Amino acid sequence: MSKRIQDNDEDMREAKSAFNVGGRTTVEDEGMGEFEDPWEDEVESDQEVIIENDDDDDEEGMDLDHANEIEMDQEKEEEDKDVRVYLPGQALEKDEVLEADQSAYEMLHSMNVKWPCLSFDILWDQLGDERCTFPATTYVVTGTQADLSQNNEVLVMKMSQLAKTKNDDGNQSDDESDDEDVDEDPILEYKSMKHMGGVNRIRAMPQRDQQIAATWADTGKVHLWDLAPHIRALDQPGTVIPESAKKPIYTIESHGRCEGFAMDWSETVPGRLLTGDLNGKIYMTTLNTATGAVTPDRVPFVGHQSSIEDLQWSPSEKGVFASCSADQTVRIWDIRSKKRAGLAVKVHTSDVNVISWNKKLPYMLASGSDDGVFSVWDLRQLNQNAANPTPIATFKWHQAAITSIEWHPTDESVLAVAGADDQITLWDFSVEHDAEETLNGTSQRAIVNEAGVEVPPQLMFVHQGQQDVKELHWHRQIPGCVISTAESGFNIFKTISI
Repeated sequence: MSKRIQDNDEDMREAKSAFNVGGRTTVEDEGMGEFEDPWEDEVESDQEVIIENDDDDDEEGMDLDHANEIEMDQEKEEEDKDVRVYLPGQALEKDEVLEADQSAYEMLHSMNVKWPCLSFDILWDQLGDERCTFPATTYVVTGTQADLSQNNEVLVMKMSQLAKTKNDDGNQSDDESDDEDVDEDPILEYKSMKHMGGVNRIRAMPQRDQQIAATWADTGKVHLWDLAPHIRALDQPGTVIPESAKKPIYTIESHGRCEGFAMDWSETVPGRLLTGDLNGKIYMTTLNTATGAVTPDRVPFVGHQSSIEDLQWSPSEKGVFASCSADQTVRIWDIRSKKRAGLAVKVHTSDVNVISWNKKLPYMLASGSDDGVFSVWDLRQLNQNAANPTPIATFKWHQAAITSIEWHPTDESVLAVAGADDQITLWDFSVEHDAEETLNGTSQRAIVNEAGVEVPPQLMFVHQGQQDVKELHWHRQIPGCVISTAESGFNIFKTISI
């Protein structure tokens, strides 16, 4: 599949998530480092109308106030009639637009960037785990797809003052009272490094004490970067970044001029990096984290008959990894055998674009394909001799290619999926369909969209509003928080469902 972002002559606008259909439109500005104000189009007034009356006029003033309240209630009722819940597949009528239902989010922010970013990664920070308070802060590393090769950059970004989302009525619950005195405008700070060529994929080492990232360039080279000086500069204003820190610490040239998209660092062996290219070759490179020495392996893993689309190290076995390809297969490899995968299974009827290995249940692997189908596999049951292997779950909800898929870092039953149909869906496979489910004694019918597709009970949330979603990641230190990148910019959100 083609993973390039197509050129668009129209002005790029900021992403908005949506579930409601209404008539309001917004206009956003372009520019790196600009967050969207979710309430920028609400009319606010600091002026007060004061009616001075004598005691005899009190009753008349009360009648006037009561009449105004009735009129406002009637206007609100009329507005509510024009708003309805949107399900993917519904056609929008003329002048209808999608608006985010703020009550469905604990947090929702959007950010414009100067150039689209195909890939990003979330960095570990020192702010603590299991963070549930607001405003939130997060660190991200990403790479651009600029108009000219020499205009590309690697960006280390710090997003702070990410406030809790207000409901549509502007009210906050009692547990949000600690945020009332905080400026609601989020802050974006970033440091940049010049990058020759577009960044196809970027991955940071998963170890907490390592701040190294790798970029897959469209020039065929893989660059390693030390992010520590840039993070330090973001946290300590006035810190000068040396020029040497703005260049790669090493460049891997094992793939020649053949570019690729597949890349993954090992969680079990710090410094082990896998990269896969469009020629179907996979190379392993080892970074010695103690000395900084880099050892590229010149002999590739071979076996796929088409481009390598994604790579995932096993979360539990040091020498095992998985790969997927446009040849419609998933393969499981032992690093001691480069000419033959231990398991090779055709799992889809079109290109397999992405895979994700469950970190809590290491026998579970999720895969997403070019035809919009994603499946969950029990590796203990896969047999390469089976003509039609059976997944333990499979869904055809998305109407275009699956572009990103990732298991929740701590909940083994929750999966996030992104598609080229501009949807991000959150799934919980612990939910089972109950045909006899009732509400208040009344039997409940399945929810079906206009295309006739039933909404699966495992589908917890649909996030929309971005155009051409490319990649998503769960935040490991902010439970339930998801960050996504698309042609239209970044979204960072946390739903009430997960």
